[in-house]
Amino acid sequence: MTFQQLAIGSYFRLPGVSYGCVYRKASHSCGSLNALLQTIRPTTKVIPLNAAAVAKYLADKKEALNNLKI
Repeated sequence: MTFQQLAIGSYFRLPGVSYGCVYRKASHSCGSLNALLQTIRPTTKVIPLNAAAVAKYLADKKEALNNLKI
């Protein structure tokens, strides 16, 4: 699948990039990674995340933030 084919708001990964780097499509030309916008070419290959993978990612992120509040 390409970046262009994703719906805005979809979570995805880039092939060959660290497993922990999860992006969210913010617009037709940008994806967000940790609240930072990055320009992504429309023809870039992406790996869309299913609902279970998104839930795991969000739970892991919440746990990491909670660990910082010690």
